[in-house]
Formats: sequence, structure tokens, C-alpha cells
Amino acid sequence: MKFNFDQTIDVEKTNAYMVGAGLASMAAAIFLIRDGHVPGKNIHIYEELNITGGSMDGNGNTEDGYVIRGGRMFDREAYTCTFGIMESIPSLTDPKVSILDEFNAFNKKIHTHAKARLIDNDANILDVSTLGLDREDRMALMDIMINSEDSLGTKTIKECFPEAFFKTNFWLQWTTLFAFETWHSAVELKRYLHRFIQELPRLSDLSGIRRTPYNQYDSMLLPMTKWLKEQGVNFELNCRVLDLEFKPSDTETTVTAFKCIKDGKETRIEVGEGDLAFATIGSLTAGTSLGSMTTAPVINDKHVGGAWDLWEKIAVGRPEFGNPKVFDERVEESMWESFTVTLKDPTMYKKIIEFSGNQPGTGAHMTFRDSSWLMTIVLHNQPHFLSQPDEIQIIWGYSLFPYAKGDFIKKRMVDCTGEEILSEVLYHLNFKEDMKKIIKTSICIPCILPFTTAQFLTRVNGDRPKNIPEGSTNLALLGQFCEIKDDVVFTMDYSVRGAQIAVYKFLNLNKRLTPIYKGQNDVRVLLNSALEMMKDDNLREEIGAIKSMLLK
Repeated sequence: MKFNFDQTIDVEKTNAYMVGAGLASMAAAIFLIRDGHVPGKNIHIYEELNITGGSMDGNGNTEDGYVIRGGRMFDREAYTCTFGIMESIPSLTDPKVSILDEFNAFNKKIHTHAKARLIDNDANILDVSTLGLDREDRMALMDIMINSEDSLGTKTIKECFPEAFFKTNFWLQWTTLFAFETWHSAVELKRYLHRFIQELPRLSDLSGIRRTPYNQYDSMLLPMTKWLKEQGVNFELNCRVLDLEFKPSDTETTVTAFKCIKDGKETRIEVGEGDLAFATIGSLTAGTSLGSMTTAPVINDKHVGGAWDLWEKIAVGRPEFGNPKVFDERVEESMWESFTVTLKDPTMYKKIIEFSGNQPGTGAHMTFRDSSWLMTIVLHNQPHFLSQPDEIQIIWGYSLFPYAKGDFIKKRMVDCTGEEILSEVLYHLNFKEDMKKIIKTSICIPCILPFTTAQFLTRVNGDRPKNIPEGSTNLALLGQFCEIKDDVVFTMDYSVRGAQIAVYKFLNLNKRLTPIYKGQNDVRVLLNSALEMMKDDNLREEIGAIKSMLLK
């Protein structure tokens, strides 16, 4: 029987089968239960790892050190889809309130106001009160915002700007905030400029940033997992989905089974008539490799883990499923390296507070502008983990150019141990006199992520499939590598929105999709951003007066 998107669905008899236990699948499960009234016991989630959360992880202890592979920020205007599911999940620390209530209360107390956004190689905090754009830079930015995506095609960001643009305060802050590289897609930059244009006047102090009280696994994914389990959702961990089986047809695509392997044994899970299938395709954290204080991580490929293999298998002969090889065969363009420092002595913690002028959680990104690795560190509000003792502090950082040699440690970052990476950080901060003590009492764990910016790579229409591919009767594709018009990848909202679109469509729900915020259509946002781009020391007072007059 063909799945009819206009039919009335008997949700009591509808089963949903999902590949991956990351944010996209969890969001889909929440929408199915909360908005679609599908019984939780009818939802089955298969995850190859031994823990839920997907790319949004966070774990560790004081003996071995804590690890966060990536850090995530929220924007009040742009993350409404994510906020929409957070409001339904009880907090772990106070079940009487939602994780959204907890989030809002935290951000009323801890305000971001960065005072050390850019730092030079002599450990001087730089003036970022202006974006440093000249007329040519501004014209190039306006061109990329005005031009259509079709006209930009496969152009890289570097092809759209003069060379001097990449030395401006604007670019150095933008690239290290959102993780863009000059070889990434101009189309993706265009989408970001539209989606986050409201952040331009707040770029120098990052005052628009919101954060969760703890890392996102403890603050979001762990409460979501608990709530879903309480609804009866079935989680099958250590279970890799090897392939999907499809009903023979020349015109339709209908999933009939999941082929899995668990504990070394292959199994087949039937997807019945009227049931739904959701598959998260690709992975930002596939092939992750961790190092230690004495060892460097290795550079893995797409065959470590099953996310890329599954997408490649199901895409064979199905162009409507996209082209995964565009994203998984360019590791040198998509890789970055992060590191998590566990401090058992407060010396570095206190010195960063003194150096930056920011209390933990209020400073956001501190970027070493002249770093060959283009390295950024973040001192979060403490504790950053639910299990973190009061006497332990955590610092997280990442670099956009891990193939480059360090400025002080003359090795490629990818070849460095945790001790060497921490040493490079301490040299950049000019904490040399305390270096031995800090290194002796710290654990720095480096983490190589081969595909973290793969979703930014140049592409053509069709390389990313639609959430519900053409001809699909029961399969939705989720995650960062599907295509959602006008939205931006590398955000939590993208994963949540894709899940919402698929669930509402499959269940034929008479509910409005969460709208995408479009600040470029707001005159005040445009005016504020335009004035910020034109700000100059000689014109600051005059621009301020014009702005006040126009906004009255």
C-alpha cells in the first residue's frame, strides 16, 4: 500500500524506526509523541555507540580528564525550533521546570560580554570596536548577500572577497565563531549572513550568545533521553544499522527493513506497512580520534563508524538520496581539531580570569589572531559537567588550521600531544612562568574530527537530499546533510527543524512549522548592521546620531 500523506493516520498502530540516537532522532521522537501522539513504545532508535547523544556528547572524570568534542551556542532569534522542544523536557536538576526554563534562568544570570575577543602573539588584547571593513569589503559582503545561490554555484568564499578582507576584525571574529574556512562554500556563508545578520552589532563582545548551564549533553541530550525512555521509547545501543531494504518499485521508495549488527550478530528489523523510517545521514563526528597528554590523535577516514557507509549504500542508484562522496572524501577541507583541558589546580583558571577581565561563562571565544593554528579557547561557566567537582575547572578550545606548524611548538597540531597543545596555549597567553605547574596538574585531551565542517563544503543542487526524498513513501533523511531551504547547517536548529518537517508531513498534522527567523527583512536589523559595517573612528559619533534619529 502506498503511504498517503493526506490520509488519516492511526498513530496507535504506527511504528517509527530511527537510525542514530543524536539530536535529530530525539527531536523526531519528541515531535512524534508530543504533537503526533504516537505511543513512545512504538518508537525504536538504533545507535552504534554505547551512549545516546550522537555528536552532542560530553563525558569524562577527574582521573582521565573530561572531553567535549564541540561546543554549541544559541542565538535568541535563530533557535526557536530548538527552544520549541526544550520547553517540553523536564530539567534533571529540577523536574518542575523545563530545560528551556533552566536555560533562560541561567542566561539571565550569566551574560556574555567578551573583553578579550582577539589576542595577538604578544598576548595583547586587541581593539575590536570596529569591524575593519573598507568599501571594497562591504561591497563584496553586499554582493554575496544579494546574489542568488544559483549564481554563486560552487564558488568558494575566497573567490568572493579581496585578500585583505581575511585580515579584518570582521572575518577573524566571524570565522572563529562559526568555523568557516576560506575554501568553504560561498552559498553557506550567504545563508549565515542572512540568518545571523542580527549578530553583526554584537560581534565584538558576543553579547547575543546564549549557552546551556552545562555542556549540551548534560543540559539537553541527557534530559531528552530520560524523558523519551519514560515515554517508553526503545533505545538499542551498540547496534549499527548496516543497510536499509527497499520495496521493489520504479516510482516509489519504501523502506521494508533495517539490517543491523549487534554484539557481532546480524539482525533484520522489519518495517511494516504504514510504519515510518528516519535515518540520520552523514556525521560531523565520525572518525573521531582522541589523544592524551603524551600521545597525538590519529587522522581517521570515513570507514570508522557506520554513518557514511550507510548513506553511501542507500544512495547507490538513487540520486534523490544525494551524493555523500562530495562531503566524505575531502578530509583536508573538512577537518579541525579540538581539545579539552581539565585543570586540577586553579592557577590557569585564575590567570585567564585576570587576563581577560571576564568571569567564567561571560567571555565566550578568545581567539589568538596571529596563531598559525588559528586557535580559540573558551572558559565556560563552571561546573561544565554535572559530575564535575568544585575543585576542578574545564577549558575547551579548537583550531581551524591543524595542519599548520605551531608558533611556539614547531609541529603540526595534528602531530602534537595534549601537553604540546597546552604548552602552545600557555605561550600565547604569556603564562610561561607558571607553565610547568599548570602542565603538571592538567590533562589536555586533543580530538581530531575529520568531518566537522564537511557540511560547509562546496556543492551543487542535489548533493544534499531533501528531508523526504522525491518518491519516498515512508523514509525521512535527517541531520546536517539534508537540504532545508533558507536554513543554515552546523546548528542544532537545523537538526530539529528537519525532524519537525518530516514528522508533520508524515502524520499529516495540521500544525504550523516553526518559521525561520529572517532578520534581513527587518528594517531595524538591517540598519543596525549597515551602520556597524560602516563604523569608523572618525565617524562613530556622527553615525550614532544618525542611528538615533532614524530609529525614533
